[in-house]
Amino acid sequence: MPRDGDATIRVGIGYDSHRFAPGRPLTLGGVLIPAEVGLLGHSDADAICHAVTDAILGAAGLGDIGEMFPDTDPANKDRDSIGMLEAAVKRIATAGYRVHQVDVSVVAESPRLSPHREKIRARLASALGIESASVSVKGKSNEGMGWIGRKEGLACIAVATLKGNR
Repeated sequence: MPRDGDATIRVGIGYDSHRFAPGRPLTLGGVLIPAEVGLLGHSDADAICHAVTDAILGAAGLGDIGEMFPDTDPANKDRDSIGMLEAAVKRIATAGYRVHQVDVSVVAESPRLSPHREKIRARLASALGIESASVSVKGKSNEGMGWIGRKEGLACIAVATLKGNR
């Protein structure tokens, strides 16, 4: 098992996608993004937070976001995904892990992430308990292909590195 000093290194991958829907706010990485459409979902549908939450839970071997916050629970209707991410960070801390680094790719034709990247990095870093320099957020196009290319929604992929004393 890879080690960094006395800390165990764990890596997790998270994925999330949501359809666009009119009349909903667009929140990505805890930041409200000006847009004509938002994302459809049971919670606030923040696909970045959902992918990062799954990545850190997966790295710790602690399940996924659906187990912690099932969409069958009315308490999770329109729930703030940053709060869900913060709860997952507390869960992994209880298991002896802390987030070391996160890398996120958002695949979408729109919106453009570059004007919002630093705010998203700062908001995620705060929720994760790490420095903004340890959070990477990238926007990628799907080059007009498939459902993302038709601007029906977007997808996010996240990789998280955890350190622990296990």
